Amino acid sequence: MAGNETAGQGSCPKPFLQQDLFSATGGYIDGRFCSNALGVSCCLPCPQTEWLYPDNFNSVTQSTSWINVASIICMAFILISYAFLPVSKTRRHYMNFCIVIAVNMISLGFIIPLAAKPAQCYNAITPNDMHSSRTCGVSGTFILLGGLSAVMWICLRSIALHLQICWRMSLGRTFMWATLVVGWGIPAIALALALVFSGVSFRFGDTCHINHNNSLADFWVPLLVLAGITLIVQFATIAYCTKVYVLYLGDRSTTRAGSGLPSYNISMRGTLTPSQTYRRIRPLIELQWRGFTVVLIIIAEVVFFAIIFVFLDDVETRLRQDPAQAESWLICLIKNGSKEPCIGLGQELVVNEATVVTVLALLSLNGIWCLLLLGHFSMFTGWYKLIKAWREHASVKSPVASDPGTYEMLAHTNNGVKTPEPAYHQISSLPPVSPKEGRVTPNYFVRKAQYNPPTSSFSSSHTPGTLPRDWDPSQTFATPKSQYQNPLRMHKV
Repeated sequence: MAGNETAGQGSCPKPFLQQDLFSATGGYIDGRFCSNALGVSCCLPCPQTEWLYPDNFNSVTQSTSWINVASIICMAFILISYAFLPVSKTRRHYMNFCIVIAVNMISLGFIIPLAAKPAQCYNAITPNDMHSSRTCGVSGTFILLGGLSAVMWICLRSIALHLQICWRMSLGRTFMWATLVVGWGIPAIALALALVFSGVSFRFGDTCHINHNNSLADFWVPLLVLAGITLIVQFATIAYCTKVYVLYLGDRSTTRAGSGLPSYNISMRGTLTPSQTYRRIRPLIELQWRGFTVVLIIIAEVVFFAIIFVFLDDVETRLRQDPAQAESWLICLIKNGSKEPCIGLGQELVVNEATVVTVLALLSLNGIWCLLLLGHFSMFTGWYKLIKAWREHASVKSPVASDPGTYEMLAHTNNGVKTPEPAYHQISSLPPVSPKEGRVTPNYFVRKAQYNPPTSSFSSSHTPGTLPRDWDPSQTFATPKSQYQNPLRMHKV
């Protein structure tokens, strides 16, 4: 960096670089931090986070990216379990499946730069953006689409649960297809608008985030609106469940204080008593409390993440419009020529390091939350039984060929050619059945079932070959086929 500073320093004091000495195209030009306070446009060297945060900032952000590796493993386990295990083991639902995929996109947005190790800067004063760095474009797209999709699907899940619990609606296939279209269509449209009107670039760390230009209108406001709708619906559902539980306690105490006879308070319109309503929604609450918790956790993280980034954008905009607000920090850098004595002054201008690391860590933990709350212990037992069944199936081997008696027996010859017959078809090797008194159940597992007539039976068994093909009507009471019988004289003696 020292060579770049000397080559592009120009008329600017150290460590600033003169903007006129660098190309005006390529990279994210609006991402430069420049000021004309000294009579010439001087810019802070890229990346800017190295001058605003301590030296260990990049190491800390990379460590939070490694948490996403654990999150990816957890979500991969959930998705594979959904695909291969039965519903009784996973309790899978298409909304949970979509939520896990959306959270998985966010984690991929942090893991891709961790593996690619992209360059954050296009030149000494300009950060890279999605046009100058392919890794930046891919990682930023995954983060934006994952965040929008996660909030969208959590909102739809809250609405579906509210309709089932509070309005007793049965959601069918039409609702499913409608939510699939809305759940992926709206985030795709919002992503296109965000990439066209704002874009992504390296703002801090190796991961690209949305730029501050127009980001409030095309990304943050839609995200916060969805989060607000989700919170309103969620708290309305919780309030309804609380009301039902309170009424259930009152109805239960009234029933105990009464005569003890069963109460039938259902009106002709189909309204339910508090006890019946409680018994109806209690199974839903027991099954969906994990979903409640996931919704609240992810919405809280999204709101916190949005507030921090909106504040960061606001600070960056104010500093560009009025660099005098950072005058003490700039003077400190000019006097010392290094960032160490000026870190405290720089932290007052932007979001402090602890807050940024907390935001990144919370976003990285979403996959682990999904496993803890959307996963079930029955998944592990299901995989244990499945793997055990596979191993037992693989351990079944054919009989040893060295022992002819276990593989095949020469049962008979046909024109001098010996025909092999499997050993399990040999009935002669079975022990004889000892006669028993009374009625004996036939053994249907041998080649020919043995018929044992009862002691009081006057019938006898016939083989198919001994049954007569024709019968003589004259020897029976049946009417011959050729003789016409008047139905009125059928019972005449």
